Amino acid sequence: MKTVFTNARLVCPVAGARPGDLLIDGETIVASGAFEIPDDVQRVDLSGKTLAPALVDLGVFAVDRAACRAGGIARVGLMPDQSPVLDDPGIVRRAALSGKPALWVHPIAAATQGLQGTDLAEMALNASAGARAVATGRRWIASSGTMRKVLAYARDCGMTVVTHAEDGGLTDGIAATEGETATRLGLPAAPAIAEALAIARDLMLAEETGARIHIRQVTTAAGFDLVRAAKRRGVRVTCGITPAHFLLSDIAVSDFRTYARLSPPLRDESDRQAARQAVRDGTVDVLSSGHDPRGPEEKRLPFADAEPGMSGAGTLLALSLGLMRDGVLPMERLFALLAANPARILGLNGGTLEAGKPADLVVLDPDSPWLIDSTRMAARAGNTPFDGLPVQGKVLALYKGGTPIT
Repeated sequence: MKTVFTNARLVCPVAGARPGDLLIDGETIVASGAFEIPDDVQRVDLSGKTLAPALVDLGVFAVDRAACRAGGIARVGLMPDQSPVLDDPGIVRRAALSGKPALWVHPIAAATQGLQGTDLAEMALNASAGARAVATGRRWIASSGTMRKVLAYARDCGMTVVTHAEDGGLTDGIAATEGETATRLGLPAAPAIAEALAIARDLMLAEETGARIHIRQVTTAAGFDLVRAAKRRGVRVTCGITPAHFLLSDIAVSDFRTYARLSPPLRDESDRQAARQAVRDGTVDVLSSGHDPRGPEEKRLPFADAEPGMSGAGTLLALSLGLMRDGVLPMERLFALLAANPARILGLNGGTLEAGKPADLVVLDPDSPWLIDSTRMAARAGNTPFDGLPVQGKVLALYKGGTPIT
C-alpha cells in the first residue's frame, strides 16, 4: 500500500525543514519534498502540521508503550537494568520482542555479568541475540582494568559502550549534588566533580583502545569540557542529556520534592547553563528521556530513601521543542538529537526522512499548548518533576513502518 502525506512541513535532520510531501510504500520512505504524486495512492492531508522522523529514545529503563506513543517514540534503546539483567542471549532476545509491533525495543546488553562490574558478559553472543550496544547500567565500573577489557571487547564486537558517569567512590549513598540546596535540606550529597572524574578515566581508556563510547548523561560544565577536548583529539565519543538537566537546577529539589530526585542528581545553575550551551554548540549528540517510571511506593518516601528516576518518554518531545523556541537550535538539528544520532549510535537504519529509510514517522503540532499533569500521563507512572508545567508541542499521530500506532 502506497501512502502520500501532502502539504506538510517536513523536518529532516539531513534535508532540513521545508514544505512538501512524503511518499511511502509499505514500510519504506520512497520520496520526499517535491515529486509527482502517483494516482494509485492513499492520501493524508497534513496541512498546518509537521511531519518528522519518529523519535529514537536511547536509554530507557522500562518498556512503556503508552508513554512512547504519547511522546512520538517508535524505537527505544532499553538499558540492561532489568529483572533479570540483560546479560544473557535468551533474555536479550525476549527483550527485543517485548514491544512489537507498536514499539521496537533495541536491547542494550550488560557489559558485565549482573552489572556487577567484575566479570565480562558474553557480548558477542548478546549481539547475535539482538543487543545493539553494551552498557554499565546505572553504575560506573570502578576497576579501570575491567573497564579497559569492556571497551576492547566491545570494539572487537563493533558495539558502542554506553556509560554512567559518576565515580561511585564519591556518589555511593548520596541523593543530591553538594551545594547550598543540599546543605540547607541536610541531604547526603557528592561534589559535582564526581562526574568529571568518571568521564576523564573512561575517555582515556576509550582513546587508548579505540573503542566507541557514549556517555548517556553529561550534566556538568567540567564534563562537557572533557568531551569537547576528546572530540577534538578524535576520540570516538558521543554524549547525551535529558531535558531535566538543561531545564532544572538543584533548586527543584527544595521542599524535598522526590519527583526531582534523579540520577545523576540535578546540578547548580551554572552547570544547567553549561548544559544548554553544550546542546547549542554540538557537544551534546543525543536528547533522551531517561524514562524510569516509579510508583508512589518508591517516590512518596523521605527524599534520601526515594528511588531516583523520572517518567520522561511522554514529555521528551514537548520539553525539547522549547530549545527551538528559545533559539538554542533549529528544528532539523533538534531531530538529529532526538532521532538520527541515537539511531546511528545504535546502528539502526532510520532517524531521517530520506528515501529508503523505514517509514517511522511522527505528525505533530509544535505550537499546540498542553499542561503536564502527573495524574493523567499516558505512562506506567507519573513521576515527573515537570508536573503542572505548561508546554507546547502535541503528537497527533505516530507511524511505525508505515503503520499507524494507536
